[in-house]
Amino acid sequence: MDKVSGAGLLIALGIIYGDIGTSPLYVMKAIIKEGGGVVNEALVLGGLSCIIWTLTLQTTIKYVFLTLKADNKGEGGILALLALVRRHARWMYLPAIIGAAALLADGIITPPISVSSAVEGLLIIKPDIDTIPIVIGILSGLFLLQVLGTNVVGAAFGPAMFIWFSMLLGLGTMWVVQMPSVLVAFNPVYAYNLLVNYPDGFWVLGAVFLCTTGAEALYSDLGHCGRGNIRSSWVFVKTCLIVNYLGQAAYLMGHQGETITENPFYALIPPAFILPGIIISTIATVIASQALISGSFTLVSEAIRLNLWPKVRLAYPSNQKGQLFVPSVNKLLWVGCVGVVLYFKESSKMEAAYGLAITITMIATTLLLSYYLYLKLRHKFVPVVYIFLFVYLAIEGSFLTANLTKFEDGGWVSVLIGTCIAAVMAIWLKSFEIKNRLIETEKISDYVPMLKELSEDLSVPKYATHLVFMTNAIRDDEVEKKVFYSIFQKRPKRADIYWFIHVETTDDPYTQEYKVDTIAVNDLYKITFYLGFRVEQRVNLFFRKVIEDMVRAKEVDITSRYDSLKENNVIGDFRFVVFERFLSYDNEMPKSERYIMDIYFFLRGFTNTEDKWFGLDTSSVKIEKVPLVIRPVTTVKLKRQVPHSEHADNPSLPPGIQRNPEPTVF
Repeated sequence: MDKVSGAGLLIALGIIYGDIGTSPLYVMKAIIKEGGGVVNEALVLGGLSCIIWTLTLQTTIKYVFLTLKADNKGEGGILALLALVRRHARWMYLPAIIGAAALLADGIITPPISVSSAVEGLLIIKPDIDTIPIVIGILSGLFLLQVLGTNVVGAAFGPAMFIWFSMLLGLGTMWVVQMPSVLVAFNPVYAYNLLVNYPDGFWVLGAVFLCTTGAEALYSDLGHCGRGNIRSSWVFVKTCLIVNYLGQAAYLMGHQGETITENPFYALIPPAFILPGIIISTIATVIASQALISGSFTLVSEAIRLNLWPKVRLAYPSNQKGQLFVPSVNKLLWVGCVGVVLYFKESSKMEAAYGLAITITMIATTLLLSYYLYLKLRHKFVPVVYIFLFVYLAIEGSFLTANLTKFEDGGWVSVLIGTCIAAVMAIWLKSFEIKNRLIETEKISDYVPMLKELSEDLSVPKYATHLVFMTNAIRDDEVEKKVFYSIFQKRPKRADIYWFIHVETTDDPYTQEYKVDTIAVNDLYKITFYLGFRVEQRVNLFFRKVIEDMVRAKEVDITSRYDSLKENNVIGDFRFVVFERFLSYDNEMPKSERYIMDIYFFLRGFTNTEDKWFGLDTSSVKIEKVPLVIRPVTTVKLKRQVPHSEHADNPSLPPGIQRNPEPTVF
């Protein structure tokens, strides 16, 4: 986990530092804008000091040193952290949902502002150029490439980002040597004076926060790079970032009293190098966008396994670990990014929508991490946990407060996007809990005699040699009641061997284990798969492997029971039965639950069917629809009518009964 290698360092540069690494394109420009637009020493040095200490306290101490320790079998991210603590505190789902939704919203805001900031450098060369089509074209091309997998372009990410950071370091150094006095910004007093004494200085924090927005990626991509590689590479990355910010401050200090309209980042670049600089900047922002897109895919796949997102189709472009493509999310992100570009048009206007969402994610991570540290240290250093919680809630609460001032100017966009995503997650989780109420299970052993009799009843046509049911029942000797209803009543399903398969999602990311419970030798078996929340659920393939192991151990005979086929050692056929639920009309439930289930079934119409989700062979799968009765109707007011002749002969019958002219047909 902590092993450091040259290749690992290069991969870390290419995968996780795109967002935070491209922040020099817009942070200092945003600080000057928020500070009134006029350059002065207090604003420049105070803003620079805030950047230095934000990167130190927020990124270095919180994420690089502390949060990276909260790994889940080598995996990181807010949902991986949720998997570590959810068994101890169910309420942790709330901050996790809010934080994950905000992170996905950030995935829609970051690519437009990053790419726009880089492409707008062309205005220096040609002021009348329309950058919007160029930005949309670059983003569209990037999203089209996702189907090929990041390994297609990933090999160039590391070297490209190394060139980018080297450029940041070189440009910053050129200007710092001309004005070394900017180094005084390392003194936190300058940050304090800006926040306390400068007019409206506190609100500049909304712009300062943009320098650390990519910190969450350090944790999310822990599994791809390893803790050691991240920590070692961060030393180089942080040095390059701070030196470049120092260089921008040095440039601005030479223009005190002026209203700066140009981007101070591009002002550092020598005129002869401006076009190559724009090209390198654009490549870096594309890589930053790629990192956010890949992170969104990973986040959604984890959310699905944790019952926080609809079971949409997941594709795996290659066998490389971490290679994942989610078509529906790719389309959603593309539409969102194009919409953001068309709505805001300029990167400076996008800054209002940027930062607010990721601040919420960081606060959620702080809550989850604090509880994780409490579980680890509750017998030793509990006060340390409370100090950590108080300090970082104060820091991130200040950033959130400052960012809220941007709400009307565009911050509402990221809040709206995040709220919609959080609503989907909350509804999906709540509907999962509602569905679990109706799972009625029965012991398989109680039905063994009946199943054996059915297997030997030649008057019933054989349905399959091996009949396999997918079940949600957790206990080893139980399956849902509807399974037996399907076998005995819906249509008698005679088979030689009955298999019941249950898939349990574990809190460990890459678990791939199984166990077999033999209910009756060569008649009844239940298999339970334990799969991590990052493992593709290829049940068809896993089941085949289990059968091979059992045959090798002579635990089961899968040869066809037909005499003619058995003599030639022909393997019997396998057929799967998967239940597809629909909401029954025979329900009596609160309106809130009815709305939740209606939305759930609406969303499910856009997702994979159960057989596709489990990776089953569609040619051998039977889908059976079963009603979802959450709360049966218990009071039915219905009165039987009495025929007229009977009423006439019996005057004691209730009055008001009239003869029907026609019988009622149901």
